[in-house]
Amino acid sequence: MSTKRLTVVAIIKAQPGKEEELRETLLALVPPTRGESGCLNYDLHVSTEDPALFVFHENWASQAHHTAHMATPHLQAFLGRAGDLVAEPPQILLCEGIS
Repeated sequence: MSTKRLTVVAIIKAQPGKEEELRETLLALVPPTRGESGCLNYDLHVSTEDPALFVFHENWASQAHHTAHMATPHLQAFLGRAGDLVAEPPQILLCEGIS
């Protein structure tokens, strides 16, 4: 597993009528995640053109830190109920910096 810093971009689309509920659910992930070991930033954005489209921009000290994040109770709880809130599976991009 790489020890290089990892950037994650997660794109999440709300089901019609679930935009505000998803927004609040995603916002609730921010404080506990920012306190996790290896979390360099964990920022939630909403599209200026589509209020149902949310984007997390995350930086982790390593892939191992992100893997640990994916197993946390707060993220697992979100994943357990995401099917009721999202219109499609989230798009997750894992990236390493090259410049």
